[in-house]
Amino acid sequence: MKYKTFLTLFFLPFFLYGCNDDSIYSNNSDTAEIIVGAERTDVYFPWLKDKRLAVITNQTSMIKNKHLLDSLLGSGFDVRKVFCPEHGFRGKAEAGEKIGNYIDKKTGIPVISLYGKNYKPKNSDLQDIDILIFDIQDVGARFYTYISTMTYAMEACAENDITFLILDRPNPNGFYVDGPVLEKEFHSFVGLHPVPVVHGMTIAEYANMINSEGWLENKSKCRLKYVKNLNYDHTSQYILPVNPSPNLPDMTSIYLYPSLCLFEGTVISIGRGTNKPFQLIGHPDIKNTDFFFIPESIPGVSLNPKFIGQKCFGFDLSDYSIDSKLDKMQLDLSWIIKIYHQFENKDEFFNSYFNKLAGNSKLKDQIIRGESIEKIRESWKGDLDKFKKIQKKYLLYND
Repeated sequence: MKYKTFLTLFFLPFFLYGCNDDSIYSNNSDTAEIIVGAERTDVYFPWLKDKRLAVITNQTSMIKNKHLLDSLLGSGFDVRKVFCPEHGFRGKAEAGEKIGNYIDKKTGIPVISLYGKNYKPKNSDLQDIDILIFDIQDVGARFYTYISTMTYAMEACAENDITFLILDRPNPNGFYVDGPVLEKEFHSFVGLHPVPVVHGMTIAEYANMINSEGWLENKSKCRLKYVKNLNYDHTSQYILPVNPSPNLPDMTSIYLYPSLCLFEGTVISIGRGTNKPFQLIGHPDIKNTDFFFIPESIPGVSLNPKFIGQKCFGFDLSDYSIDSKLDKMQLDLSWIIKIYHQFENKDEFFNSYFNKLAGNSKLKDQIIRGESIEKIRESWKGDLDKFKKIQKKYLLYND
């Protein structure tokens, strides 16, 4: 399969209202620069005139070299407040760190955390808002929490009759769909919907799916609008211009993330507290390997990583072949199976978080029983096929 590579330093797409006109996008080519939703200000700025606005945004919400919030304020729009997801408005909080509300020093605008006491905007937060804008770079994994934040915001907009406007961005892992589909009893903030680990959708496609499938609370529907990417399809290899979160510093970590994040449900370190998070695998008790790393406290990235100050023996995957990943187009279970069978104290290997990440209790049991990768993958096939039929209805870009 041929992949179109785009080094996109600036962003912005086309505005549509819950519909798709592919005839407009026939100029996709190997050399055309991807233009993301936020960059098409000439299209969506007219919708914002005389409206009271709020934005869900973080450090990835850039229009060329300018943040979306600064662009809106500089153009005279009435932005009343900012909502921020996990990692915060500036993207400097480590994973799981709870964030409080505050006033942004640069703009004087209130910043309301959606990763603190509340995951969902309160009705009182939206009383003076006409349009809530969502512009955040996602990475295409079910347990990456920005899509959960988006879901709760959509529910709040449905309850308050507010327009929810998505400025779409490409999915860097949008070229494949894979993994176990979430079972409802494992519903959590790292998995809200019956989708596989890798869903293969942009945020606009994903939002359209959960809105139309009745997956919002009480099967409500919000007034959803979105601005499409230009010159993008699901075979595009999109190089993110801004790190989406502190521990995804480069494209290697982003490609490995869907597979290696499963280790977060184990005693194994995946390199938090190093310069190669989500590229290293290790533990002080792993035997028969010369490679090791020592996690350290890194302000703004990882303040108290697993095994801080200890030698973690394991493997360095930072030279992992990206071409191999693109060719396989699937999760790689080989590392977690290998490490599990090398680990001596197997009763301590998994923790209670693993099943939430996997979306079921089967995968853990399959690994413990020593089932082959082929047999494990075969157990996903029926649910994956059902999901792909649903997903296909909401794709805005060619596969």
